[in-house]
Amino acid sequence: MHWIDPRRSIRRSLLTLLLPAAIALMVAAWIVHGLLLERMARGFVEDRLQDEVAFLEHQLRQSGPEEIRNIAEGDYFEEVFHHAFALLIGSQVHSSPAQWSRVLEPLLSEVETGLVHRTDPQPEDSIADFLAYRKALTLNGEIVVIVVAEDLGHLQQSQQELHLWTAVVSAILLVLLILAIWMAIRLSLSSVNRIQHGLTSLQTGAINRLDVDAPAEFQPLISQLNLLLDTLDQRLSRSRDALANLSHSVKTPVSAIRQVLEDDTRALDPEMRQQLAQRLSDIDRQLESEMRRSRFAGPQAGKAAKPVSQARDLLWMLGRLYPEKNFELETELGPETRWPIEEHDLNEILGNLVDNAGKWARKSAELSLNESAEQLIIKVEDDGPGVGVDALPTLGTRGVRLDEQTPGHGLGLAIVREITDRYGGNLSFSIGTRGGLRVTVSMPRGSRP
Repeated sequence: MHWIDPRRSIRRSLLTLLLPAAIALMVAAWIVHGLLLERMARGFVEDRLQDEVAFLEHQLRQSGPEEIRNIAEGDYFEEVFHHAFALLIGSQVHSSPAQWSRVLEPLLSEVETGLVHRTDPQPEDSIADFLAYRKALTLNGEIVVIVVAEDLGHLQQSQQELHLWTAVVSAILLVLLILAIWMAIRLSLSSVNRIQHGLTSLQTGAINRLDVDAPAEFQPLISQLNLLLDTLDQRLSRSRDALANLSHSVKTPVSAIRQVLEDDTRALDPEMRQQLAQRLSDIDRQLESEMRRSRFAGPQAGKAAKPVSQARDLLWMLGRLYPEKNFELETELGPETRWPIEEHDLNEILGNLVDNAGKWARKSAELSLNESAEQLIIKVEDDGPGVGVDALPTLGTRGVRLDEQTPGHGLGLAIVREITDRYGGNLSFSIGTRGGLRVTVSMPRGSRP
């Protein structure tokens, strides 16, 4: 709903939506109640009028001529009936009570059977609106017309009184409903206060991770926040380790160069210059290595890569680098498929693995990208000489110095292992179907962006 301000308080937004809805529903229920009450009352009156006409007809048919006149002229129907009535037997007219004679006797002049509704805008004897049921029949050769009526004014007054009480009860229920909505909102949003207190404790250092009992809707938020904290801690730890490694690795060659330069008694001969250049090269390689490692991001919330697009660009570039070899891509993923991996990290994994396969392949190398319900899987296989079974467990290990790795299956695989470990994945090596090395990288899917 675009008309709701996303910055508005959740409590206020819920009240803005729920309270008018509750009031509208209660008013609609009250209106429907009035309509149904009127319809049911009208139906009940119609049924009673027809039943009493049928009862009167039955009594008249069971009586003789003299008994009929005695019944009509006596007070029998006044004692038995609960409605006003008028009776035409031959040329004689009988009605009760007396104040109904003016409105009922004109109905006896017609012989149509059915309901009759009359409204008098200027009533006399307080009979303004009434409903009657009329029936004509022949009894002992005489025309008999029966009319039974009820004053709808009294009925409507009773309906209005009942409807008014219904409105009072509805208003009370509406107030209780509003209180219930208010309490439900307060109880439901109490978890937000717990999260706020948890964040305060996190900020002050009382806790190092957010662990609150929150509803299921807030659990993904808490998980992503804790994942972000883990990522920040890992990056801080990597930065500190990189600085420590760099300081330790550079300290010795810098001290040696400094001693040579500060020694005024010894000239810089070509051999010494070559040693100094070698030391400077060592420092440069160490700096480059640590800078490269610092760029590995690891899992980050909101980061995603497009593996198919990146793989195609990489294979196109390596095809130009190794024109005599064929690079193949096998995948069922679409070009817009996204993986929860930082783009630079995926480039490092794919680049090192495919470049390594391109160096050792005789004719072709294959890259496979697949995904399952729980894992993201990368496979790279070549048709090169491969590696002995005994040497497979040693692949991807890193020594003290980066430049001490053997060419081919050395530094690149070590970098891939570092990135895979940071994502909580797995790196495995095996002999492929083509005889060369098969490298399989599997990483947990995690939360897709």
